[in-house]
Amino acid sequence: MLRPVEALDLAVLARTFTLRSSEGFAETFGPGLIARVGAEAPRVRLRFVQKLNKDSGPLREGAVDLETGIVSQEMGPEVRSQALFRDRFIGVVRAGHPLSKGRVTLSRYTSGRHISISRRGLEQGPIAEAMAPLGLQRDIVTVVGGFSTALALARSSDLIASVPERHTGGLRDGMHSFRLPFAAPEITVSLLWHPRLDADPAHRWLRRCVRDACADLLGGSPRSESRDSK
Repeated sequence: MLRPVEALDLAVLARTFTLRSSEGFAETFGPGLIARVGAEAPRVRLRFVQKLNKDSGPLREGAVDLETGIVSQEMGPEVRSQALFRDRFIGVVRAGHPLSKGRVTLSRYTSGRHISISRRGLEQGPIAEAMAPLGLQRDIVTVVGGFSTALALARSSDLIASVPERHTGGLRDGMHSFRLPFAAPEITVSLLWHPRLDADPAHRWLRRCVRDACADLLGGSPRSESRDSK
């Protein structure tokens, strides 16, 4: 924190950055981010690790440079955040599934067999919470820990997966997606980091690369950086 700020020379910057994210982010946004980083700083390496929980310990301890995810009360109060994009849940089935043809009604959706996604193995989640006021519930056949597992099962069966649309764009190729027949919950995916890295020139550059990679793929303009914590 006390060392003088040095001019950033991306051509000679040799550093490995660790990014912690949920399933789907690396597959969807990773190719564009890696291409951007490689073009500007060829000696920089990105290491993606899976986000198994919302504990901010890895950021605090320095094991992780950046995270993506939803800001929650489980994170430390010091964590910095910057919104990347809004996302919504959609239904996904295999090509040729009965729900891939015609309008998906509440009756058709609830009469199907579903996959629940929970890192903690719980059947309840944002979809169940959205359906509760309607007095409806899904027939949960299996509970899995991540989006890629849910989509792999749906791809090879008649099961229905309900996943975030933008977050899983790289995982749903060849599958049929549909809008949920009720008010689908929306989430904000944010970029998270520890404040000790605020002024680090290389880290600031990487944060900008992540924001731009998301904006480029989603067709939006990159957001300016925020210093707000959760």
